[in-house]
Amino acid sequence: MTADDHPSQGDEQPETAQPLPSAEAAADAVPPPPDTAPAAEVEAPPRTPRFGAPGKSLNWRNPFLTGFLGGLGLVLAYACFVGLRNASSILVLIFIALFLAIGLNPAVMRLRSFGLPRGLAVAVVALTVVLLLCGGVLALIPPLVTQTGALIHNLPDYIESLQRNRTINDLVERYDLVDKLRNSLDAGTVGNAVGGVVGGAKLLFGTIFSGLTVLVLTIYFMAAFDRIKDAGYALVPASRRDRVRLLTDEILTKVGAYMVGALAIAVLAGLSTFALAITIDLRYPFALAVAVAVLDLIPQIGATLGAVIVSLVGLADSLTSGIVCIVFFIVYQQVENYLIYPNVMRRSVEVSDVAAVTAALLGVALFGVIGALIAIPLVAAVQLIVREVVNPSMEQR
Repeated sequence: MTADDHPSQGDEQPETAQPLPSAEAAADAVPPPPDTAPAAEVEAPPRTPRFGAPGKSLNWRNPFLTGFLGGLGLVLAYACFVGLRNASSILVLIFIALFLAIGLNPAVMRLRSFGLPRGLAVAVVALTVVLLLCGGVLALIPPLVTQTGALIHNLPDYIESLQRNRTINDLVERYDLVDKLRNSLDAGTVGNAVGGVVGGAKLLFGTIFSGLTVLVLTIYFMAAFDRIKDAGYALVPASRRDRVRLLTDEILTKVGAYMVGALAIAVLAGLSTFALAITIDLRYPFALAVAVAVLDLIPQIGATLGAVIVSLVGLADSLTSGIVCIVFFIVYQQVENYLIYPNVMRRSVEVSDVAAVTAALLGVALFGVIGALIAIPLVAAVQLIVREVVNPSMEQR
């Protein structure tokens, strides 16, 4: 063994000691704990849709596709317009039935508060309405048939009494009324009269059919009233559903109050007619009062129809009684339209007199009978929304 094989003592180099890691480094060197997250928080793999994954969206910037969709939209819009125009009569009946169901719902709720199930309460209210309508029709037909026959029988006497009047004769001679009446009675006039009779028959049967349709739809709407409301509220966002529910329930309550006010006005018209019939000694006073009360429920034209019927009965009795009836109803309708109606609606629906009269006139001018039917409740609903929604929003700005 040579000296080269054994390194010298001075040539030995000791191993350098490694420095100890600090506490912070040791903490960093600790391996992370295993994933202990609950199974519920682990992100599940995406599920494949039942009917396959959706493809890429269409290229909406394609001019051909844009023009085609625009033309298709115009066609669909015109088709919707034609469909609504053709179904307008049915839609009007549905709207009237829904309005009546809303107005009769407070009566159903009152019966339910007595412990009756909803189906039985709806049946009681519907049966009451049917009995009232049948009573009005049965009260209307006998006086109309009897007194119209009497009026036709006494018509020659009325004409003779008018001919003896010097003022009437002067008017006839001045305006040549006899020749005008003779010229109007030609073949064309007779044909138009026959066509008018046929049209009147169609109108009569159409009215009966419409009345039965409204009655049946009203019963269905009353039976499903809660389900209809819940379905409507489900379309509202959940954050606003409670407020919309409260406002809608208040509006529906006002519609019911409007129906009560309309019934009160109709009863007052019937009582006034009964007092008139007793005073001038007309026959069938109770029947006439019931007929006027039932017809007065029809907005705008109902009171006029009742007045015509009572006036015809009065004319069949005597000329003086007929004139008294005509004058009475002219005065009474003005009082009802501009004094009784606004005051009753102000107390029941909380609508001012000016708003009630203005709404009724605008409703009739815009939508006829339907406009008169919804004018007052619509004004009440608008006032509630303005007071509870619009005004607070304006105050916060």
